[in-house]
Amino acid sequence: MKLRALEEEDLNFLYGLKNDYSIMTNWFEEPFNSLTELKDAYSKNFKNESVRQFVIENDNKTLVGIVYLVSIDYIHRNCEIEIIVKPEYSGRGFAKFAFNEASQYAFEILNMHKVYLYVDTENEKAIAIYHKQGFKTEGVLREHFYTKGTYRDAAFMSILKSEWDVYKKDNEER
Repeated sequence: MKLRALEEEDLNFLYGLKNDYSIMTNWFEEPFNSLTELKDAYSKNFKNESVRQFVIENDNKTLVGIVYLVSIDYIHRNCEIEIIVKPEYSGRGFAKFAFNEASQYAFEILNMHKVYLYVDTENEKAIAIYHKQGFKTEGVLREHFYTKGTYRDAAFMSILKSEWDVYKKDNEER
């Protein structure tokens, strides 16, 4: 497994993910992007210091998912993490690997103090993954996102640098 920077040649893969209704509803986003839009966004974000974009590769260099660090705030030292693993690769450890690598990058390279995320409160599988990665639920935002024809509650979860250090040490000892 490998996490690497998103490259322009990866945009067709991203286009497939971002236009899959079942995937994007879990991301609270509209599943409609043109390839032109994605290319424009890629060009715009290429030098944007508040965004880092990565792809997840398996051992055969097949793209299996993406990870974003967005809303990177260098004053308050926090950022949001977003991840998508293609459904056919679910349950194979890619999400755990990507969270570890992206969190390590956020804390050890970008010097973040806190990494946070939003997740549908009914997405129990994702919440379990996040808890296993050391994230804690800070609260619930009531009817915060509109998807699948209804307003959905979103859990706000985060991990602090000090918690990450403990999580990382505990996992190295195993």
